[in-house]
Amino acid sequence: MSDSSSMPKRPGGISRRPTIRDVAADANVSKTSVSRYFGAERERLSPALKERIEASVERLGFSPDRIAASLRGGRTRLIAALVADLRNPYSVAVIRAAELACMDAGYSLMICNTDNDPAVERRQLAALDGYSVEGLIVNTASADAGALSELCDQGLPIVLVDRRIPGLACDVIGLDDQSAVTDCVDHLVAAGFTHLSLVSEPVAGISPRESRVASFREVCRERGIDHDWYERVADDGASFDRLVADALERPGTAILTANGVMTLAVCQAMNRAGAHAFEALGLLGIDELDWCPLVGPGISTMAQPVDAIGRHAVRALLGRLSGTLTEPAGEQRLAGRLIARGSTQRAS
Repeated sequence: MSDSSSMPKRPGGISRRPTIRDVAADANVSKTSVSRYFGAERERLSPALKERIEASVERLGFSPDRIAASLRGGRTRLIAALVADLRNPYSVAVIRAAELACMDAGYSLMICNTDNDPAVERRQLAALDGYSVEGLIVNTASADAGALSELCDQGLPIVLVDRRIPGLACDVIGLDDQSAVTDCVDHLVAAGFTHLSLVSEPVAGISPRESRVASFREVCRERGIDHDWYERVADDGASFDRLVADALERPGTAILTANGVMTLAVCQAMNRAGAHAFEALGLLGIDELDWCPLVGPGISTMAQPVDAIGRHAVRALLGRLSGTLTEPAGEQRLAGRLIARGSTQRAS
């Protein structure tokens, strides 16, 4: 017979997989309190009690058996997030906020990265059925509306982040694009720029890109502002170099980038053009990125409310799950925050 005393010890002196009973003993609380910590009644616990249980969970290396829990009560307390590109800073920030919101509610977040590949996306959606997730957050450019509709028909709550999908009646959480773009244009006009150029990724039916382009063109026409729109069609830097060169030929030009990916590409092209590009051109980007204060004179941005978007997405899912959110699916559009830096100070 094996001697249990020879087994490697876990923190706390336990030589086996720790149980709820072990956590309760270590934290000096009841088993009911530990169960509530991992369940729907988590918020009934005081902050001090939650901290004690959390410390014991980490010390003992405890993890709840989700499969066993689902077999007993039909609950896994798993939320899935289908994300197009985990390298995108916007997606990282939103998903991190959603993860924290899930943790606060006693749920775990499972992240499925599609890498912008429709085939991978289909496989990820098919695989989710085996995990018995209780809700789904979707932030992709090419989500399969057919597959998502089937999941909706099966009763799975789905929240779309940023992007609408035609024919899919789901809650949508994202930036108020029209208000954000209007604020950007007004800021640039007030700074004295007389020509505005919008740079976006290919629109291709992607709702936030469509909305930002349409809002830009509408507000510029209303304000009587000379403007144009560039749609990126290639990943090479040459097209951005031409864009910057053209802008430098037109005094009083400011460039508005529709997302952080475009802001980086334009900044790289301006850097290749020389330091004078940052002096001659205005630049304002939608999405606040960590490096924006550090480039040139500091890049002005329209910061998206990424934390609120992630938390609102989880709140909507939990509302659908609990039955407290009963009204038809709709959109929540949240205000951005303009951060003015040197890139939108009019050159003398």
